[in-house]
Amino acid sequence: MSTPVVVTDASFEDEVLEASLPTLNDFWAEWCGPCKMIAPILKELAVEYDGRLKITKLDVDENPSTAMAYGVQSIPTLILFQGGKPVERIIGYKPKDQLLKHITNYLPAA
Repeated sequence: MSTPVVVTDASFEDEVLEASLPTLNDFWAEWCGPCKMIAPILKELAVEYDGRLKITKLDVDENPSTAMAYGVQSIPTLILFQGGKPVERIIGYKPKDQLLKHITNYLPAA
């Protein structure tokens, strides 16, 4: 069973950019209401797509460098990385079905 991986400015390159799987990174903060609303959905996706999708979480208050590097101006911002490059950006809370519309085309076959 997989869970979202907490990343930092220091571990972002190893965990996200060099990941072998498409990686959906959640730029979030503890005080953000919509971030708390989307967190359970991301946990579900981590379990359901284990082995096909990696989910990571970066707290923007504790790790501002990475957030600034990717132009994150509002949270939650989800960026899907594939081969170390951002390929999809989702801003704000989205229900599970809408998130899947953005990411399923990038996932390897089951």
